Amino acid sequence: MTWGNQTDEHEARDQLTAFMDAGGTLLDTAHTYAGGASEELLGKLLRDVVPRRDVVLATKAGLGTRRGQRVTDTSRGYLLGCLDLSLKRLGVDSVDLWQVHVWSDRTPIDETLSALDTAVSTGRAAYVGVSNWPGWRTAQGATWQRAVPGRAPLVSTQVEYSLLNRAIEHEVVPAAVELGLGILPWSPLGRGVLTGKYRTGTPADSRGASELSHFIDGYRDDSSSAVVEAVVKAADGLGWKPLEVALAWVRDQRGVTAPIVGARTAAQLRQALAVEDKTLPPEIMEALDDVSASRA
Repeated sequence: MTWGNQTDEHEARDQLTAFMDAGGTLLDTAHTYAGGASEELLGKLLRDVVPRRDVVLATKAGLGTRRGQRVTDTSRGYLLGCLDLSLKRLGVDSVDLWQVHVWSDRTPIDETLSALDTAVSTGRAAYVGVSNWPGWRTAQGATWQRAVPGRAPLVSTQVEYSLLNRAIEHEVVPAAVELGLGILPWSPLGRGVLTGKYRTGTPADSRGASELSHFIDGYRDDSSSAVVEAVVKAADGLGWKPLEVALAWVRDQRGVTAPIVGARTAAQLRQALAVEDKTLPPEIMEALDDVSASRA
């Protein structure tokens, strides 16, 4: 999300190299990230650093800017126009996963889903999914796509999920599990709060001190602090870092395919990658479930 603005080409190159060296494959961006600079930078790195065939390339459409104002548009024409621009920025003929970035009541669901059918039938996307859709809409969309042969089935849902936001457990998780959609959690570190770096203030180089501070503020209340302290305590007892505890918890939840980590630096990403071979003890999982139950 920050590639092309907060994360420059040098840092992005280091991140991508570290990720691929660790065996990573899924790269997720969006038409709107950094005003398009994210896709452009990723496209450059896919030409210069990593072969396109070695990654699972995902992007999203449905958000944008018109006359300086943020807009939500999931109409067929807008979505496909965004996809074509994304392909041009990325320098590819197709993406592996194309996702509708948001739900919008202003567009009939059959029109939105028809854009996904077109993307697959024309070879611009191999698979399609949704992002930030409520549970019942996710189920409706997945069922609609299964109803008639030839439609492109939904394969994934990308939603916010962490110890500080467990709301998807009520409807989205059951729908995804029942209908066979992989869950791709975004902000698995609670927008960075679960790393513990905001416990005593706001670091000058953090997102909380940037124009994204509003993105963090909702997770800096007393309830959130109790969860953060539990994560830090678990990390101290295990000899882990707090972010490893938070990531391992999300990764091993029902239905989760892969948490999406939005690191700003290669150093942050390497810390996150260290969780790959770690598993939380059952008693720690249970304790974290209990302390974060109010966030569900």
